[in-house]
Amino acid sequence: MTKTLALSLALAGMLLSTAQAQTAAAPTAPAAAPAPSGAGDSRVAMCIGCHSIPGYQASFPQVYKVPMISGQSQKYLEAALQAYKKGDRKHPTMHGVAASLGDQDITFVAAHYAQQTPAEAAPAPATPPAASTEVAALLTKGACASCHGANFSKPLDPSYPKLAGQHPDYLFAALKAYHTENNASVGRNNAIMGAQVKQFSNAELKAIANYIGSLPGELYTVPQSRFR
Repeated sequence: MTKTLALSLALAGMLLSTAQAQTAAAPTAPAAAPAPSGAGDSRVAMCIGCHSIPGYQASFPQVYKVPMISGQSQKYLEAALQAYKKGDRKHPTMHGVAASLGDQDITFVAAHYAQQTPAEAAPAPATPPAASTEVAALLTKGACASCHGANFSKPLDPSYPKLAGQHPDYLFAALKAYHTENNASVGRNNAIMGAQVKQFSNAELKAIANYIGSLPGELYTVPQSRFR
């Protein structure tokens, strides 16, 4: 081997070693930050078909607008999904969705909808309408404000739902569900709510639901595409 060839090979080896050392020392590029919302996530996609379509109506166990859940408390949404999963809330479709979710999935979905707000600023709250004498008496009898807050939008515990402005027909269906017993597909097991609704006729429950639904609230249906 000539001195010139040996010198060339040695120089090439030095350059290769230097390049390898620089590559090893180069910082790893930071992982992409997770998307700030659940848009496009398969767990949220299961919810979009009903809860992200304004005015969408369910047909079981009766026809009513599906509840607005954007802006609802995260703790309440978690509690509701867990209740559907365990069967304390009986609804075949909701049970199927909730049963497919683990605890972390439920937390993710609940956080997504709790933080979701409309793209456009909501109008300033209107002055709440006064309840009629009859409805005021019903609300007092049921002690509704003791859990859901005086304006029905500031619950005393985050695991209780905001009610103000919710669709009245959904509120009526939910109240009747607490009224229902010994039905494999319909009903809600909650000792406190069960005892409360048993004081009222369906007509009285409907009057309560109509009034609470007429109040200004913090609940929304935010249109969202599952293909985002």
